[in-house]
Amino acid sequence: MREVSLPQNSFPLTRCDCDCADNLFRLRVAIVTETYPPEINGVAMTIAHMVDGLSELGHDLQIVRPRQHRDDQPVERERLTEVLARGIPLPRYPGLKMGLPAERKLLKLWSEKQPDLVHIVTEGPLGWSALSAARRLRLPVVTDFHTNFHQYSRNYGFGWLHKPISGYLRNFHNKGDVTLVPTQAMREGLIAQGYKAVRVVSRGVDTVLYNPRRRSLALRESWGVQGDAPAVLYVGRLAPEKNLPVVLQAFEQLAALEPRARLVLVGDGPARAELQRQYPQHIFAGMRSGEDLATHYASGDLFLFPSLTETFGNVTTEAMASGLAVIAYDYAAAGQLILDGENGFVAPRDDGQAFSQAALRALADPLRRTAVRHRARLTAEHLSWRHVVRDFAAVLHEIVAAHEQNENLHDATLLTAE
Repeated sequence: MREVSLPQNSFPLTRCDCDCADNLFRLRVAIVTETYPPEINGVAMTIAHMVDGLSELGHDLQIVRPRQHRDDQPVERERLTEVLARGIPLPRYPGLKMGLPAERKLLKLWSEKQPDLVHIVTEGPLGWSALSAARRLRLPVVTDFHTNFHQYSRNYGFGWLHKPISGYLRNFHNKGDVTLVPTQAMREGLIAQGYKAVRVVSRGVDTVLYNPRRRSLALRESWGVQGDAPAVLYVGRLAPEKNLPVVLQAFEQLAALEPRARLVLVGDGPARAELQRQYPQHIFAGMRSGEDLATHYASGDLFLFPSLTETFGNVTTEAMASGLAVIAYDYAAAGQLILDGENGFVAPRDDGQAFSQAALRALADPLRRTAVRHRARLTAEHLSWRHVVRDFAAVLHEIVAAHEQNENLHDATLLTAE
């Protein structure tokens, strides 16, 4: 490897002897996130894929995250170390922790061993303190926009907080060098709201794990699905922000057309107990993960996902990879990937009746539905995490290079002034 001269108190960047994209330089990246596996959610899953991919490309990573439970111990392996911060349970999300501010700890940590870049995944107190520490140390910062927290306030009866939360998020992300989003539509929306530097890095899907070959007749029978009757799936958190009344409304109309249809809700959340009380005829499969989750996906036929609070919606691509006919609003992942009637079905945003009609179209024509499911799988096969990680790594390199150039100009200006 050849050494590259850098300013004092910085890690030497070296050319990777691995299969790095375009033979770029190895980076030391500090990743700050308030959710991480074994927690189960789209953000945790996405960042885990990014971490694994960057490690495989030869980059050195430091994960800063809240301690998830009392006996939690930091992981250390080749090219990856963890730093645990204090955290408290997140209201309404008892399985998740909100990281507490840790600016002093991060200043000490990053002063002694400086990363080339700080990547902040979440905008909570831990993320804010990481942003502040990075700026005090003049480190480049990349942020992710993963969750529409300002939209959630409306679902939990705190609509009056929508404006201040939106302002906080905009201020947070504009303090970084660039904000990453998963779709072009989201990029345009944030720019319209006053976000200054927004880049698109999409999401991938594991097409080996999520695969139609995992279809299980035994599982379908346990749901009470008879023969070629349709199993209709919803996968996700059972909570107000997921727009679940639209799922129930759509299924009611499907069941009127095909009484043998069964609705299977996979996931858990604050709405589960009340939903089970009101709808005992539906199957509540609870939280699933890994191959078990993949088998549940593959054993379905239709997938209903009317959420309007997603930044992407990983479950959409997981369902497509599993060979399901997805019915969703023309929004987030579905808006980017689905051509109505070709590889899925989309309805105009926030039109519940149109959503139900799209589901009825999917059910009414079995031959067309079969073709749609096949094309959904073909679409998913092009969404490789390997390519997504390489795009992500390229953005990190670009930001580091631009930051170094700005720092050199800043130093040169100071010398001239002296």
